[in-house]
Amino acid sequence: MIIKANFIDIQDRDVFPAAVTILNDKIQSVEKLFNRNIEDRLPYLLPGFIDAHVHIESSMLTPSQFARLAVVHGTVATVSDPHEIANVCGMEGVEYMIADGKRVPFGFYFGAPSCVPATNFETAGAALNVSEIRQLLQKPEIKYLSEMMNFPGVLMQDAEVMAKIKAAHELGKPVDGHAPGLTGEQARQYIAAGISTDHECFTREEALYKLKNGMFILIREGSAAKNFDALIDLLHDYPDKIMFCSDDKHPDSLAEGHINQLCARAVAKGIDVFHVLQAACINPVKHYKLETGLLQEGDNADFILVNNLTHFEVLQTYIKGSLVAENGMSNIQLPQNSRLPRVNNFSCSMKAASDFSGEGIISLNENAPVIEAFDGQLITGKWQQGFVKAADIEKDILKIVVVNRYRNAPVAVAFIKNFGLKKGAIASSVAHDSHNIVAVGADDESICKAVNSIIRHKGGVSLYSKDNEMILPLPVAGLMSDEDGYGIARQYAAIDKAAKDLGSSLSAPYMTLSFMALLVIPHLKLSDKGLFDGDSFSLV
Repeated sequence: MIIKANFIDIQDRDVFPAAVTILNDKIQSVEKLFNRNIEDRLPYLLPGFIDAHVHIESSMLTPSQFARLAVVHGTVATVSDPHEIANVCGMEGVEYMIADGKRVPFGFYFGAPSCVPATNFETAGAALNVSEIRQLLQKPEIKYLSEMMNFPGVLMQDAEVMAKIKAAHELGKPVDGHAPGLTGEQARQYIAAGISTDHECFTREEALYKLKNGMFILIREGSAAKNFDALIDLLHDYPDKIMFCSDDKHPDSLAEGHINQLCARAVAKGIDVFHVLQAACINPVKHYKLETGLLQEGDNADFILVNNLTHFEVLQTYIKGSLVAENGMSNIQLPQNSRLPRVNNFSCSMKAASDFSGEGIISLNENAPVIEAFDGQLITGKWQQGFVKAADIEKDILKIVVVNRYRNAPVAVAFIKNFGLKKGAIASSVAHDSHNIVAVGADDESICKAVNSIIRHKGGVSLYSKDNEMILPLPVAGLMSDEDGYGIARQYAAIDKAAKDLGSSLSAPYMTLSFMALLVIPHLKLSDKGLFDGDSFSLV
């Protein structure tokens, strides 16, 4: 097969008409065409895009279904951390992700989850010890040690934490970081442990400090956390040390676009196009030593054709020489009867409205601190107006609950601001990182109905009000669906709209909800064991 196009040579910063010959899934040759007059009539050929850090599970799609949507936008590979399913199903979950990813032509490069469970202040469904981490790291599909969220463990030289890092280094695999807000001597100590990336920078100053101390910085733009605008100017001066990622991307958002959107936005902000493509296509391959091709002779024939270098509208996507997407349509097909056996871990019983009163978890006779959610951020605040005794819809102070999904236990209850619901409740078994059930609602009855819908289906996202009741089942680990990805995207868009119809002003209410139990992101969160202060790293 020969393709004629404007060839984008990112490393030599050149664009020229070329005839690219593909033979046996490889780039056989790149021959310059010296008639420059044909340039305007040809599309642009460049390496495929790579999401440098993503939790596939957050798309609510299995890897094979994720790939069907991603290739349409020119994504040919992901650096994927399977710690969501690992927290639910352990090694079995990671093996499921690897096996399902192999069912489609796509570059799934997984990490060994470093923090399962993420903390000792929550109940997870599994744990991965040092020997299991080493076992995973020895697999060819596992390219790195996933984000080291236990940064206090690194700073305190915790034996198990350091043993996991050592195992990765001994096997020649990089270690991903997770250190939101960490600067100064603590950041230097964290980096000195051999941790090479961070995708959790909220400010330019934090990212610049880490860049100057040797880290790669991932510019993240997902469905909830959006740091592109704060960090993108760093790409002017650090093109070799920046990558793009989504981290967590819901299915409706993935159906609309992926890394291609970040490239278009970066160019629109005046970033040099070769710097942009270095971050989007080249840096992840080199840092993680991926097998994804970079258009060199002998490489895998992984590339895309785009209409121009401004909008990056993807015309065709090729993986190992196969046309996997064309003109907005995916060519990856999965027969309905070919899905893998589903894995899950769900053992709690149905609840009563009285279980959500808060007795035994928070004494409603005392004032309680209020979690303050922020749109577009994983970080939360401690509401500065003080403490409360009860929910107050008029002041937008709602009840938030976390239900242990792995065994019957008392329900954890607290209060939260900025969800905006005027009635009803929303709930989800996607609740980072232990994936218990999290819900926010205006009254205990609605919360109970929304939670029980999830328990009945052994996983999903739900909504309940007197006027409406919805559930999007997620039968794979309570995190994902193996049904048609585009259908799941439509269902998710519908339940997302319904949540906003209940009054939520958040741009992604379910994505924000899913992070309200993520204890390793400051400042105030709720686990199944109670309210957690991320600054003191303790239950309060």
